Amino acid sequence: MFQAAVAKRLATLVLVVGLSLPQLGCTIWHRNKYLEQSIPPDAGIPRELAKTTLPVYRIEPPDILLIDAVKVIPREPYNIEPLDILQILVSGTLEGEPPILGEYRVESSGIVALGPSYGTVKVAGLTLEDATKAIEEHLSKILANPGVSVSLAEPAAQQQIAGEHLVGPDGTVNLGIYGSVLVSGMTLKQARAALERHLSQFLQDPETSVDVAAYNSKVYYVVTQGAGEGDQIIRVPITGNETVLDAISQLGGFTQVSSKCMWVARPAPPGQCKDLILPIDWNAIVQGGRTETNFQLLPGDRLFVAEDKMVLTDNFVQKATGPFERLFGFLLLGTQTIQTINRSPSGFRVGNNSVNPFLTGT
Repeated sequence: MFQAAVAKRLATLVLVVGLSLPQLGCTIWHRNKYLEQSIPPDAGIPRELAKTTLPVYRIEPPDILLIDAVKVIPREPYNIEPLDILQILVSGTLEGEPPILGEYRVESSGIVALGPSYGTVKVAGLTLEDATKAIEEHLSKILANPGVSVSLAEPAAQQQIAGEHLVGPDGTVNLGIYGSVLVSGMTLKQARAALERHLSQFLQDPETSVDVAAYNSKVYYVVTQGAGEGDQIIRVPITGNETVLDAISQLGGFTQVSSKCMWVARPAPPGQCKDLILPIDWNAIVQGGRTETNFQLLPGDRLFVAEDKMVLTDNFVQKATGPFERLFGFLLLGTQTIQTINRSPSGFRVGNNSVNPFLTGT
């Protein structure tokens, strides 16, 4: 009677503790230095309703820059290149035929087509003055006294410079025939100055505009413990406005092995070894609409989502008992198989013992 009463009280105690554990949250499951500190609201940490702007953006690999050529005038003397666009004006053309007036692209073979009635002229490698003479000499075979004017409307350089450019692992952007320019670690203003300084070797007072098409180098990380199955790390590009709630929503919520215990680990500035850990009250954020722990994420932050210790314990028990279960199952299967064979009609008795020919080899 006494033993039954003790067993009943122990069962009640275990049930009460089991129901209470989920309510204790991080306190009982994660007693470590990361959760022993609290961040007061006036600590100056950026939060949902008190965000801060990020420092001036510095270009790093693998950012993608959008470069546009605003002013591209080749240095004199300029030699015409394939894909250049020439402005050509010819007087005294044939009556009844389309006039030679407008923009004409130099083909990749180096020729410019003047029309069906006037043929083509090779101008690649010539200066504008020499190209004018070459076109005039060609048309003089068709026209009585042609007047030719040739100017550069758009150089091929603008087409090669303008567009999206990936910052390579060496920190440079490739400008085609104009070579590479180092831009890593620079602001957009500094990168623009570096590009124009480099292009001034080939162009007359070049002007460019530089913007970031894809912010790939500044990221934060979401680390999710795997309850003994390995941690998961997700690298997320940062735009400068994300909070903890934004980060979790981008992941689609928690995994089956995650708990609601989490914190932000922020890298310390150079020369400081003290960890900056920002504990997060998830229930207060989503159920109460509180913003004190909905911190703004900064480049390099680690949002750590702890594992569910109940799932971890269950996985550990399964790993520990799994080999024994398989071994016992194999032994049980073997014993049952032998018993089944001994009871089959093919078995026979020798004295008081049942003998199976498959087991005796006869």
